[in-house]
Amino acid sequence: MIATRGTASALRRHGGGRVINIASIAARLGGGLVGSSAYATSKGGLIVLTRACARELAPLGITVNAVAPGPIQTRVLDGLSEQHRARLVSGVPLGRLGGPEDVAAAVCFLASGEAGWITGQTLDVNGGMFMN
Repeated sequence: MIATRGTASALRRHGGGRVINIASIAARLGGGLVGSSAYATSKGGLIVLTRACARELAPLGITVNAVAPGPIQTRVLDGLSEQHRARLVSGVPLGRLGGPEDVAAAVCFLASGEAGWITGQTLDVNGGMFMN
């Protein structure tokens, strides 16, 4: 919230812009395999903050959206056992873990001019694990 406020001040001076929050599939699924209840709750709060800020900042020409990744192949998952990794992948309809580039592509889209009329949304990037 503090970062969004600070960013909004700078964006307002520049005539508008984009705020993109990084949430998680844990907020959509309530934790479980992809996070604890505290983590899921904090990411769920970020989704609500995204919507509230989108309404508040839209008149200033600022869009606010979130990306909610599913399991992404990063160092965080390196410590998982092969059995746990296989269980994660089995729950992904596209049959693989995501890569950092999958999340980056979603963020780049939301930051682009092509997403100029999209605000208050959460883009789920999870290989089909959660479909809204």
